[in-house]
Amino acid sequence: MKRQLPIIIIFILGVFMVFQYHIPHETSEFFYEFIALDWPPIIGMFALTLGIISLVRVSITRVRQRQDNWQYSIVTLVALTTIMAAGFIDTRGADAPPVRWMFDNMIIPVSSTMFSLLAFFIASAAYRAFRARSVLATILLVSAVIVMLRFFPLGPLTDPESELSRWILTVPNLAAKRAIIIGVGLGIVSTALKVVLGIERSFLGRD
Repeated sequence: MKRQLPIIIIFILGVFMVFQYHIPHETSEFFYEFIALDWPPIIGMFALTLGIISLVRVSITRVRQRQDNWQYSIVTLVALTTIMAAGFIDTRGADAPPVRWMFDNMIIPVSSTMFSLLAFFIASAAYRAFRARSVLATILLVSAVIVMLRFFPLGPLTDPESELSRWILTVPNLAAKRAIIIGVGLGIVSTALKVVLGIERSFLGRD
């Protein structure tokens, strides 16, 4: 029963969510809002609590065992404790002055640093990907150059390149994007059916 009960609950909820769209009734809409809108924040709070507990346990273990880069675990614990204490002291949440100060003076600079470093990795990956070693790589290189020239116009060639870049973005690029979206959608549907029908049981764990 330990494994059958979750499968039964998922099957009932999955079937209900499918048929709910075909039942235009106030009761159906009420249950949909209750399940889809009210429950996720509650589950999210429990998941956040478990995540914090797991983070604290892993960080303490790393510090005690002096594992590689254990000093960063101390920074993580101090930052976590500080931000939680600031939230408890001032209950205005993100609008609290201590939280806002830490966000403006710590999180934003760190995020800017990460994105600035990411630009070099992107440039390195683009250099390796855009080498004209084959026909497809050459097409990718030419298309990328044309699209980039759209943002750096070069005199009289601006209009033709802008039109060509717009065609690349709205025709082949959009076609590929739609194919990917359709593939992802089919994958989601097939995975959902496997979960609802009890074929996929990896979410139950190993026990």
